[in-house]
Amino acid sequence: MSKDDELQKAILNNIPDQAWLKDKDSRYILVNDAFCIACRLPESEILHKTPAEVWPPEWGNEYIETDRRVMQQGERLRYEEQRYAEDGTLHWYDTIKTPIRNEQGEVIGTTGISREITDKKKAEQELLASRSQLRELSAYLQSVREEERTRISRELHDELGQSLTAIRIGLGVIEKRHALQDEEWRRDVESLKKIADSTVESVQRIAADLRPFILDELGLLAAIEWLLESFSERSAVAYELKLPSPPLDFSREVNTAIFRILQESLTNVSRHSQATFVMVELQQQSDSVNLKITDNGKGMDASTRARRKSLGLLGMRERAFMLGGNLTIHSTPDAGTTIEVRIPRSSATTTGE
Repeated sequence: MSKDDELQKAILNNIPDQAWLKDKDSRYILVNDAFCIACRLPESEILHKTPAEVWPPEWGNEYIETDRRVMQQGERLRYEEQRYAEDGTLHWYDTIKTPIRNEQGEVIGTTGISREITDKKKAEQELLASRSQLRELSAYLQSVREEERTRISRELHDELGQSLTAIRIGLGVIEKRHALQDEEWRRDVESLKKIADSTVESVQRIAADLRPFILDELGLLAAIEWLLESFSERSAVAYELKLPSPPLDFSREVNTAIFRILQESLTNVSRHSQATFVMVELQQQSDSVNLKITDNGKGMDASTRARRKSLGLLGMRERAFMLGGNLTIHSTPDAGTTIEVRIPRSSATTTGE
């Protein structure tokens, strides 16, 4: 071995990663100790042999093919690979192969280095699994929360609402039967009636905000119309609604997601946009169902949107994501805001005759 070879080998052996040199026929010229350990072979059984003679055939042939690509293209190649250890566990490696050129610029071989990244891969997989679990948990909690809203809404409407209505009726009967016709008494009864009426209205509003009965009883399209009418009455913002034909029949989860996304969008319009008009479109495409909400308000730039860090926007995105869809926001200052929601059509079915 020449002094140059000894120097190269000393350098390679100080590299903790697997390193090697090959000639143009993919035969090993020089390997370091880490490479020998990975091969589970002594250096003498590796040098002057091809990968197919050193590694299992499926790996060796792949290594020869990547050597050929590097030499033909004359460019560095980087890729990830998997290999099984003696104990049967799967290990990941980040491999880089580079062409070797002579003084005339001709490719005469390759050099390579392979670094184990198993721990990194495991961390990535654990992170992805954790994200998946968090999303599943979020979907479950959202479902539970919606069920709880439905239950509370029904109890408010069926029990408290009926009780207040009975009080209101009773006060009316007492008022009619009072023989003395005392004016002060009449004012007291009238005041109680107004309080009862106001409480009934509050209960109805709270119940509707929790879970509007129209959504479960008459469906999404009727609920959207009711929501827009109520929004327009409260905010004095005009609206236009475009619905698909024929209408779509969604699952309960899709109905809830679209309704809540629209509800949150209209809340943002009334609080932040200073808009005077809102367009709502529900469309069906060949592979998806789309909801589009456009206002003519003041809009917002990216920095404003980032500073706001709206949990409402995050919640809207999460609802779409849970159904396999997505939500995008297009907004610029003084040019209004458009929110587009896409849900895969497999989440809904078209009703027909």
